[in-house]
Amino acid sequence: MRPRVDTARRPALPPGAILPRRRETMNYRHAFHAGNVGDVLKHAVLSLILTHLMAKPKPVLVLDTHAGAGAYDLDGGAAARTGEWRGGIGRLRGAGAAVPAALRGYLTAVADIAAAHGPTIYPGSPLLAAARLRPGDRLVAVERHPETHAALAALLGRRPGVTVRDGDGYAALAALLPPPERRGLVLMDPPFEDRGEYAALAAALGRAHRRFATGVYMLWYPVKDPGAVEAFRQQIADSGVRRVLAAELTVRPTTTIRGLAGSGLILVNPPYRLDETLRALLPWLADTLAETPGVGGWRLDWLRGEA
Repeated sequence: MRPRVDTARRPALPPGAILPRRRETMNYRHAFHAGNVGDVLKHAVLSLILTHLMAKPKPVLVLDTHAGAGAYDLDGGAAARTGEWRGGIGRLRGAGAAVPAALRGYLTAVADIAAAHGPTIYPGSPLLAAARLRPGDRLVAVERHPETHAALAALLGRRPGVTVRDGDGYAALAALLPPPERRGLVLMDPPFEDRGEYAALAAALGRAHRRFATGVYMLWYPVKDPGAVEAFRQQIADSGVRRVLAAELTVRPTTTIRGLAGSGLILVNPPYRLDETLRALLPWLADTLAETPGVGGWRLDWLRGEA
């Protein structure tokens, strides 16, 4: 029996509706989207998971399979051209005392990194993880794009405990799992340059989980094509992987395709009571980050429990 599903203001497609067809190329280049609502969800949950894992003294591996450049200037280049960060991290910075406690660790980490690297710098996942490493912990950050890899290596390549690898992040799973630490987080955040990425991501999770079933996994995906998202979630649910929690946050209706409506996370072996934390946090994020009042949505459900 599947656990309960929690939803709020998630518009349902009318009976018999035909989903609009999409172009095969999605072209999600992260530099344009740094600090947006997708990053807020991903990095807030990443911070919560790292806090949980590092509450115990045993060492941890963090494996980031599609690491990106590691840091982004919100006041210049691609991020400034889109300005998406203003509807994400920008709104959280303006929320003041209303920010829930579950977000404070994330926002503190972002502020600390900005203080160290520049006031307009927003961190990617590998920089957030690197900032949390303790002696004995490891971060392996994989990036295949030459220019992006060079930027990541310049940023993190000399940090203790950090390895920056050039290559296919999915292929790195076989080489690095299971880790000798036997404890770890695997973050898979591919660029979704084509529609087939959903299936590739689900397949990569299955292969990795067979090698390292006790690890924590966090998979990020864009919410643009409702049909592709539902097929992806079903593929994960049917994969045999257990303890799978799915969380989604949208800032515009998902029944019309007009750019990125939001994003989701697949969480395997999530920390104890993370579902309760997200059930309280997601409604606040939906209200705060919605493009117009009342259109924000969220859903949180277990795709697969223990059985």
